[in-house]
Amino acid sequence: MNKAVAGVLLLALLSGCATVRTLDAAKPGAPVVYAGTRLDWYSLRGGCCPQDRFGALAPKYAGVDLPASFVLDSVLLPLSLAAALGLGVRVQGGN
Repeated sequence: MNKAVAGVLLLALLSGCATVRTLDAAKPGAPVVYAGTRLDWYSLRGGCCPQDRFGALAPKYAGVDLPASFVLDSVLLPLSLAAALGLGVRVQGGN
């Protein structure tokens, strides 16, 4: 693995992944589908209050975290869609 790629991944892990942060946010009304990606994007666009909207703070380096959050949100998409549609999956907050 390239040292630069490993450094970027390490930096993302140290700052906390937005998707992981939103998994246990448990904020009623928080976005569920692609929540981590949306939290990163919100932060990059200068959103003032991520805790109020997503129930979680944005990572310090949202631009670095954005690709990883997109991949993890894509993997979790079936669960988050089921939760958003109310199909019996007990997930709250921003998954």
